[in-house]
Amino acid sequence: MSENTDTRELFRRYEGNPIITARHFPRMVNAVFNPGATVFEGRTLLLLRVEHRTGLSSLVVATSADGLTDWRIERERGLEPDPELIEECWGIEDPRITRIGDEYYVVYVGYSAYGPLVSLAKTRDFVNWERCGVLQSPEDKDAALFPVTFDGRWALIHRPVTSAPGLGAHMWLSFSPDLHYWGDLRVLLAARRGGWWDANKVGLGPPPLLTDRGWLVCYHGVRVTASGSIYRLGLALLDRDDPSLVLSRGNEWVFGPQAPYEQSGDVPDVVFPCGWILRDDGDTLHLYYGAADSVVCVATASLSQLLEHLGVHPFAHG
Repeated sequence: MSENTDTRELFRRYEGNPIITARHFPRMVNAVFNPGATVFEGRTLLLLRVEHRTGLSSLVVATSADGLTDWRIERERGLEPDPELIEECWGIEDPRITRIGDEYYVVYVGYSAYGPLVSLAKTRDFVNWERCGVLQSPEDKDAALFPVTFDGRWALIHRPVTSAPGLGAHMWLSFSPDLHYWGDLRVLLAARRGGWWDANKVGLGPPPLLTDRGWLVCYHGVRVTASGSIYRLGLALLDRDDPSLVLSRGNEWVFGPQAPYEQSGDVPDVVFPCGWILRDDGDTLHLYYGAADSVVCVATASLSQLLEHLGVHPFAHG
C-alpha cells in the first residue's frame, strides 16, 4: 500500500487510487466523485456523480468484477436530471443506494432553484427509473434509507441546515409509513462544538450497515481552519431495533485527507463516501469515496476492527 502503510489505520487506501477519473470518460467532463455503491448481478456497481463542464451533475454507472480494477463506464445506465422538474433543474448529486428486495432505492440530492433537497428514485436495472419525488425540502442533503422498517415505518437519515447562524448542521432521523410523508423528526447525531474534529457540521456517509452489534454509521465531520475546511470520517453505532438510540460514537476521526489526490483538487482536503460494500467473507469492507471533489477512490477496512474501535468509545455529545 503505497499511500498508507501505517498499520494502526483502520482504513487502508487502495494502492491503485484513484480508481476512476474524468479521463475514463469518452467525452470531456470536469470531475467524477461521491459514488453510491452496491452489488448488481455479481459485479460491483458504482453510481457516480459526474460533474460536467456546464457545472451541473448527473449520475452514471460504472461496474467492475473485483470492485477495484477494470472499471467499465456504462453511460447508457444511470440517471439524468430532468430540467422540467424544478427540484433538479440544476443537476442531481451524491447518491446513496439501498437495496430493498429486488429493487434499488437511490436517495440523492436534487439541486433545485431554491437550494439542495432530498429526492428518491428506484430501479431494478439502473436503466429504467421511477422517480418517487422529494423526501425533504431545502436545504437538506446527505440522506439515505434503512433497508428495513421499524414498527412498520421507514427510516431516513438526513442533514437539514438552518439559516440561523451559529446553530450548526446536524444529522436527523425521520420516519414514514409510505416513503412519501415524513415526520417524527429527531436529532440523531449532533455536531459537537468547540475544538472537536466534527464540530458545527456533520453529515451521513454511506447508508447504515447492519451488523451483529447494530447499525454501523460512517459520517463526515467538517473542521474549519484558517486555510479552509477539512472533511474527515468518524463512526457511530445505532441500536438494531431502534435506530434513534445511539449506542456508541467514536471521539476520534478514523479517515481523513492525507494522499495527494485527496488534498488537491476542485475542493481540497475532502474525503466524502456515499457507498460501501461488505464482501463475501463478512469482514472485508470496501469504502468508496470522492477525493477532493475530483476523483473516485476506495479504501479497505475490517468490519470487526471497526466495531472493536467503537466498543471502547462511549456515546459522547461533546
